[in-house]
Amino acid sequence: MASSNAATERHVSTVARAGDGETALVVGPGPGVGLAEVATKAAVTIGVDPSPDMLGLCGQRCADRISNGTVRLHQGTAASTGQEPESVDVVISVNNVQFWEDRKAAFGELFRVLRPGGRIVLSAHEKSLPVSRHELADELEQAGFADLQTWVWDPPGPAAPRAAQLRAWRPSADPR
Repeated sequence: MASSNAATERHVSTVARAGDGETALVVGPGPGVGLAEVATKAAVTIGVDPSPDMLGLCGQRCADRISNGTVRLHQGTAASTGQEPESVDVVISVNNVQFWEDRKAAFGELFRVLRPGGRIVLSAHEKSLPVSRHELADELEQAGFADLQTWVWDPPGPAAPRAAQLRAWRPSADPR
C-alpha cells in the first residue's frame, strides 16, 4: 500500500494545497505516506483511521512530527472523526471512500469538521469506487458542499490504476 499509493498520495497533497497555518485531516491514512507528505505543508496534520495497525505504521513514519505536536493520530472513521466542529481547513482521503459503510454520515461528518471555506479532496481507484465519481459529487453536494470538481488522473507507471478525484468546498456562509 505504501508504494502503490505513493504517487497518488503526493498528487492529492499537491491538489489539496494544505498550507502554513492550516489544519489538515487525513481520513484513512493507511501506512502514512500521504499523511507525512501533508505534514510537510500544514501546521497541524491529523490522521484518523479505524485500524490500530495502520495508526502504528503512521506513528513510525511520522514519529518526529508526533513528538513535536504537528501530527496527531486518532482511531476513528470518516463518519466519526472525533474532531471538533469547524476545526480543520482541509480534508484529504486517498483510496478510502470505498470502505465507508455510510457515505451520507461520513460526508455529513466531514462537512461538520471543516471550517467555512475549507475544502475536501478525495481520490480512489476508479474501478474501486462504490458509485461513479459524478454520483459521489452529488452525495457531497447533498451534504452541503459546493463548487464541486471531478476528474480522473493517471498515476505514473504501467500498472498504476486510474484515479477518480473530487474536490469541493464548504461554503463560507452556511446555506442551511
